[in-house]
Amino acid sequence: MRITEILESAKIIPVLEVAKVADAAPLAEALAAGGLHVVELTLRSRCALDAISVMQKAVPGLIVGMGTIRNVDDVKQSVDAGAAFLVSPGASASLLEAFMDVGAPVLPGIATASEAMSTFEAGFRAMKFFPAEPAGGVAYLKFLAGPFPDIVFCPTGGINADRAIDYLALPNVDCVGGSWVATEKMVSRGEWVAIESNARRAVDLIRKHACAH
Repeated sequence: MRITEILESAKIIPVLEVAKVADAAPLAEALAAGGLHVVELTLRSRCALDAISVMQKAVPGLIVGMGTIRNVDDVKQSVDAGAAFLVSPGASASLLEAFMDVGAPVLPGIATASEAMSTFEAGFRAMKFFPAEPAGGVAYLKFLAGPFPDIVFCPTGGINADRAIDYLALPNVDCVGGSWVATEKMVSRGEWVAIESNARRAVDLIRKHACAH
């Protein structure tokens, strides 16, 4: 499955931080019950790699990617752990080279036009725009659409449910990532009902977007 296919099928990807492996299964079940089938774990905790297989076993068919990929070791460890796709906050030359050699779909992170050009020259046509809101948000992406009509973005960073629909309305945005669906605090407190509710709201936003187009 190509990264563009993953983004187009998901539209909204919850960005997750799991501090305890015990939280991985109920989190996956809550998100799936709410209608979401693609998630991005972040490589910010010691158990993140272990959580991939736990979530996949809890919800067969759930597409679990790994984010916060920063170096070659992160790439290898995440792929070995079973990550379905990889996401990075930025795109150094060595990381882009590692991404080109890996078999999994990847979403390199960019924040400027120059970074978008360098990443495009390396062969990538889909990119994470991060941190979306601080880096210029919807207005910035509108300007990027002119010179880069052949690049699609997944903005992430500082986006809430209300802003997500504004991003999805852009022609160069295939998907939006956000932690609002299941924040670190909600996960650590085991607020599975609230997380399922947020997932359902995300699905409603996706439907509204589909109806508008």
